[in-house]
Amino acid sequence: MPRLMGLLFRYREGRSTDIPEDDLSLSMVERFVNTLAFKDVNRDLMRQVLSAYLVLHMDHGGGNLSTFTGKAIASGHATVYAALAGSMNALSGPLHGRANQSCLEFVLRVGTSDPEEVEAFVRAELAAKRPVFGFGHAVLRAEDPRATVQFALGERLCPEDENFKIIRTLREVAPRVLAENPKISNPNANVDIASGALLHHVGFKDPTYYTTFFGWARVAGIGAQIVDERLVLRDGKGTPIYRPKYIAEAQTLRHVA
Repeated sequence: MPRLMGLLFRYREGRSTDIPEDDLSLSMVERFVNTLAFKDVNRDLMRQVLSAYLVLHMDHGGGNLSTFTGKAIASGHATVYAALAGSMNALSGPLHGRANQSCLEFVLRVGTSDPEEVEAFVRAELAAKRPVFGFGHAVLRAEDPRATVQFALGERLCPEDENFKIIRTLREVAPRVLAENPKISNPNANVDIASGALLHHVGFKDPTYYTTFFGWARVAGIGAQIVDERLVLRDGKGTPIYRPKYIAEAQTLRHVA
């Protein structure tokens, strides 16, 4: 998969010649970085950011759309390829897989790390009923620990990067502004606020790359869960086929009766 991704990226950029040979003794991230062979980038920084990104996005339970879809397909004993193809199709929708791309585009629109200007920008977005990307979570009620890790990584690797300085300010300003709305249960930073800025810093200037990395991470995480559910759980019998639970309204039941 890292070799395939590196080659696809090269072909998309019109760089189909002088491709380095693959070295299977290297890690997945090293193989990808070597195949991609960007010029004028710090490959060590790229490896560090990608390695952290893949670990943090690998999986965080079975309730998210791509993981649930892949595991549901696999529960019918479809091939792992079929299950992961389904999960990637689930990831292709903009509400699930586009978040870190949208976050970077949002950060580029902010364009300044000045706290007063950032606050004015956030308030203007809210007044225009546009989303403030990179904040809030469906389950968590505090800052996403994956965001915390990426902020720490950015402070170590690129503290003076302009986009990183913007998200540092957003991290302080946006939760305070969002918390003014009592309907917002979690105004804190989520995993997507920092990843785009870090990827951009190490050489991935085109944000349409980013969902691909999300998918790469999920293939590993979802694949591990599929193996576990098919071969390990229930003393090796595996999980039964997934079935939706139908919950009917009492009024509907009375009508049927």
